[in-house]
Amino acid sequence: MKTNLQEHLSFDQAKIVLERDEGEGKTLHLSGICIQGDIRNANQRVYSSKEIDRAVKTLNEQISGGYSVLGEVDHPQDLRINLDRVSHMITKMWMDGPNGYGKLKMLPTPMGQLVTTMLESGVKLGVSSRGSGEVDGSGNVNGFEIITVDVVAQPSAPGAYPTPVYEHLMNTQGGYQAFKVAQEVQGDKQAQRFIAESLKKVIQGLKS
Repeated sequence: MKTNLQEHLSFDQAKIVLERDEGEGKTLHLSGICIQGDIRNANQRVYSSKEIDRAVKTLNEQISGGYSVLGEVDHPQDLRINLDRVSHMITKMWMDGPNGYGKLKMLPTPMGQLVTTMLESGVKLGVSSRGSGEVDGSGNVNGFEIITVDVVAQPSAPGAYPTPVYEHLMNTQGGYQAFKVAQEVQGDKQAQRFIAESLKKVIQGLKS
């Protein structure tokens, strides 16, 4: 029987690289490991490189066929994609050794802009694969399918469930107000730049 599978990797574990397009939009991309193979992870599960390779090929076929694979900030306990929490889309995945890598394109949604601002301010965010598969008594995963890869906050300890990325902002003076304004002015580039600077100040306050 298939079950929902979620596997978290920190910024350093995922070896995340930030890239920007050279074009006018200068879209931010994240590249790194999305799922580790042939090792027992923090959830005591083992994904064989063969299972990951098959799942990666299936996802790439969907992308090549015109299907948009969207990801969220943090992630729910089910496999549904919540459009109001979407921050990015997966543009491609590939294998490197036993691991499945992915490239995530940040979108100009409220959540995408929030994540972009955090990353540009030096906040280290991780990634978390969301999929399904069957797990045997030894923790080996079979019939693995990747649904998406989400962006999540750095956990305080290995295996800790990630806190939603924006939780601290919501509890910080000015954070919630800045986030709500960002939602209301999505089409105004000048206003978005102002909001981005405001969020950076809030994030700097969290670091101090």
